[in-house]
Amino acid sequence: MQRKVTKAILPVAGLGTRFLPATKSIPKEILTLVDRPLIQYAIDEARAAGIEQFIFVTSRGKSALEDYFDEAPELEEALRRSGKTALLEALAATDVASGAIAYVRQHRPLGLGHAVRCARHLVGDEPFAVILTDDVIAGDPPCLQQMIEAHAETGGSMVAATEVPRAATSSYGILDIAGEMGDLVRLRGVVEKPKPEVAPSTLAVIGRYILTPRVMAHLDRQTPGAGGEIQLTDAIAEEIRAGGQVFGFRFRGRRYDCGSKAGFLQATVAFGLARPDLGEEFHAFLEEEVGFRRAAE
Repeated sequence: MQRKVTKAILPVAGLGTRFLPATKSIPKEILTLVDRPLIQYAIDEARAAGIEQFIFVTSRGKSALEDYFDEAPELEEALRRSGKTALLEALAATDVASGAIAYVRQHRPLGLGHAVRCARHLVGDEPFAVILTDDVIAGDPPCLQQMIEAHAETGGSMVAATEVPRAATSSYGILDIAGEMGDLVRLRGVVEKPKPEVAPSTLAVIGRYILTPRVMAHLDRQTPGAGGEIQLTDAIAEEIRAGGQVFGFRFRGRRYDCGSKAGFLQATVAFGLARPDLGEEFHAFLEEEVGFRRAAE
């Protein structure tokens, strides 16, 4: 029987320079899609998958993340006195029980693999998930829940995967596929950011992982790879070479790259249209706006 995955690492130490000047004073993970910050989407997905402990790998200037998940007694009391029950319920979703969140510091930006390794002592000898908040995924059930259900059958390690244009392979970890198993693919390797002409496939790793503690051991021995950073995909590739089982999982849902401005805007439109309280009005506005632009052309 596979051990249940109950811990998730959320690397949130990045500076968010692509969103300056907004990220000069607030962490990128607090930027909002409609009325929820990116970090809330990640936490909600993790909770739906049965995650009980959340490990944030942070850096200087990220104190707003800690405050976000704390209680706000004065605000709650003001809402209670005003009878704003719906807002109180929305606020309650941001609370995380004492002891359920741990914070570790990544003192230098040495790569995703290094960020994950910073949490090793909190993971111990258990399988664990990694969630990258830049990748917001609309799925039913949520992506990580799909993966954990699949992992209960396969064991080993697993990465979420999606098809990308061949011209874009140099921006991703790309899967070298050994065999197809429906939604799952068995891997013979993972190549970090290969040039399109040498990429082994167009199936790319995106920001959801379930990893065995052996991957942490590989990270301990990892040397800098692409971009001069310690790459998580290199440690996963080492796990494959060591005989470990690693699978790619084609999740059901749509991924938005909220690490880019265009992707963030696309996600804002998609999530706004999906809201029952906003969708109709927002859709009418978009149609009107497109009509104005076409008329101007």
